[in-house]
Amino acid sequence: MTTHYFEHPLNEKTRIYLRVEALLNQLRLAAEFSDDMQHLVFYRSLFDLLEIFEQIQLKSELAKDIEKQRLTYRNWLNVDGVDQEMLLGILREVDEAHSHLMAAERFGQSLKEDRFLSAIRQRFNLPGGSCCFDLPALHHWLHLPINQKQADANKWLGSLFPLAKALKLWLRLTRETGHFRAYNAPAGFYQSDADEANILRLEIPMEFGVYPMISGHKNRFAIKFIEFASGQASTANIEFKLAVCC
Repeated sequence: MTTHYFEHPLNEKTRIYLRVEALLNQLRLAAEFSDDMQHLVFYRSLFDLLEIFEQIQLKSELAKDIEKQRLTYRNWLNVDGVDQEMLLGILREVDEAHSHLMAAERFGQSLKEDRFLSAIRQRFNLPGGSCCFDLPALHHWLHLPINQKQADANKWLGSLFPLAKALKLWLRLTRETGHFRAYNAPAGFYQSDADEANILRLEIPMEFGVYPMISGHKNRFAIKFIEFASGQASTANIEFKLAVCC
């Protein structure tokens, strides 16, 4: 049975974390520059990240959340029935990620100071602004050897390594707190309580032809399934799997 996978954040901070994760994934893939248009995805994702960095203190917020995870896992030390070797491995990962995070520059600082990126960022945000007559510097860069362009991309991405490492760890540990269980949504609707949850993860069979519209917060949520073909709320009984991650 073919299923489609869906995640939904239950608070604004997690919403930002998931957006940053998506942008970092786009950057990594686009940095290969395997076709002529990948540079558009690369620079758009990079500049979107800079917008986020300018709006919130992402480094301090992520450091606080990593520290909370560290305290949580330390509480399981020497508890009977807990795999201590695995727990110590997780704590080493958390300590390393937190250390790199605290030693890092403010996210995006070196990118904002980069002369080339600063020169193209403003006009790149214009509709169609990546044309050669708008951005001659970018047009020149696009004709550099592929190894030089990839070296530039790796340099820019390298400044984001502490962010990527810490965020990947926080999201992985958060997702692992939830376990998928089967549920049924009568007449296409389901609601439940959530105890200080961060993320909902859903697996939905494609055969139902629906996608979820989710509302709620860290303590309660509701899911309404919408028919893709009609755009209307489904009245069918939808079987799906759900994991609530704290």
